[in-house]
Amino acid sequence: MLEEEYQQRRVPPPHLRPAQPAEPPFEYVIRPATPADLPSVREIYNYYVANSTVTFDEDAMSLREWRQKYAMLDKLGLPFLVAESPSGQLLGYALAAPWRQRRAYRYTVENSIYLGPAASGKGLGRALLTALIDAATAAGLREMIAVIADQGAEASLALHEKFGFVEIGRMGRVGFKFDRWLGTVLLQKNLR
Repeated sequence: MLEEEYQQRRVPPPHLRPAQPAEPPFEYVIRPATPADLPSVREIYNYYVANSTVTFDEDAMSLREWRQKYAMLDKLGLPFLVAESPSGQLLGYALAAPWRQRRAYRYTVENSIYLGPAASGKGLGRALLTALIDAATAAGLREMIAVIADQGAEASLALHEKFGFVEIGRMGRVGFKFDRWLGTVLLQKNLR
């Protein structure tokens, strides 16, 4: 029999096809970060340092730097949250850091949300931002600022706008990474 004489295999109707295994649900718990989470937090963040313009950092952060940041946020009573899978894998994190160092800014924070590459596009950013806003409000904070790269961070901009963040300004060509100039978009949300 010649190849062109073969009939194409018929596809059975949907009700006769074998059932496809269901994709397991995307499950996680959002909880306060602990020092034991910092190696995973570092790995998530350093992925973006090396592969994206969503952060203007060009050098990977060390575990020592993350420990210092954690201690500072803990001392100030600022939220630092992680999302953890049922198997114990860290999927992402969100934190609120001081907007500026001067004391008069003590009720204003800048948020940061980073997801592991496998966790993006599944609603985890929305859940982390919700939890972060709630924790910041409970901590007595008044304003939350988001500083987002003007290129390559469209999903982050859309997410913040859905949560009521309002654009308050843009700074063009203030960063240089991967041989190109980058700007930032500043957004603000009142927590009261």
